[in-house]
Amino acid sequence: MKCINKLFKTLVAVALCVSITGCGGASESVASYDVYNTSYAYGITNNGSNSNVELFSKDLCVVGTDDLGTSGVDSQVASAAGAFNITEQSVVYAQNMHEQMYPASTTKIMTCYVAVLYGDLDAYYTVSENAVKQDSDSSTIDLKAGDVITLRDLLYGMMLRSGNDAAVAVAEAVSGDEATFASLMTETAKSIGATNTNFVTSNGLHDENHYTTVYDMYLILNKAITNEDFYQIFTSHSYTANYTSGGATKTVEWTTTNQYLTANVTTPSGFTVLGGKTGTTGAAGYCLVLLSENEDGDKIISIVFNADCRSNLYLLMSEILSNYCT
Repeated sequence: MKCINKLFKTLVAVALCVSITGCGGASESVASYDVYNTSYAYGITNNGSNSNVELFSKDLCVVGTDDLGTSGVDSQVASAAGAFNITEQSVVYAQNMHEQMYPASTTKIMTCYVAVLYGDLDAYYTVSENAVKQDSDSSTIDLKAGDVITLRDLLYGMMLRSGNDAAVAVAEAVSGDEATFASLMTETAKSIGATNTNFVTSNGLHDENHYTTVYDMYLILNKAITNEDFYQIFTSHSYTANYTSGGATKTVEWTTTNQYLTANVTTPSGFTVLGGKTGTTGAAGYCLVLLSENEDGDKIISIVFNADCRSNLYLLMSEILSNYCT
């Protein structure tokens, strides 16, 4: 499915409505709507008019509701998935791409993007009691209340080790509290077209009102990787942080949870995995959002949501890449 724009049809319908029925009130002249110049501005006609109009989706992959390619892979192991060649602006795999899904820790992609947009990465922040108040089985980077650490270090700990404590600390550092930050996440998502998304937390721990779709997550990552700071964090495999804990300097090294990058899972032949974010909860299943590059140098965003186990998560991702992204 190639990138398309449905605005043309809407404009034609409006033009017909104006010329035939005089929509907009009895006193309004049909001549007040310049059908020729307006149509030209959006590429419907060619009458020599000039326009600087840029279509919202001109650089995006746009897809309908039909699945694509599911019969060629083990699609039954996950609820939703998608693959996008962002170099060619084409959708190459589609599986329930507009279905509402729980994103688990892939949420942190949006958390990171909002933080680099609105936060001071090199400013120091004191970790709160609230941020470290995590369940015993929660994924953390073992922050302690009172730790003094930069926003940049928090983002690396959040993205590489999926620290839920780091994600809350990021939200508090940027917006003062997690609820305000989550609202900013949702607002930012909608501004880039991710209108079927709502965020409640910065770390993606389960809430039935915290959801997105495969297509929205593509829109989010596609936008986020245009930010240099985000791209550097997202594509890092490891990071060494130095921060103050208990009055002393603490040095830690974090490595990614992406099993392609740790070599626990073999990357499909012909692909280079650039970065990615994993996520897992009971309700969300196993999730992975990946950025890779094929042999032609095309960049690929591929997403699997709600796989039934970790091995099948990577199985389906590898099948999608091998079969449809070369």
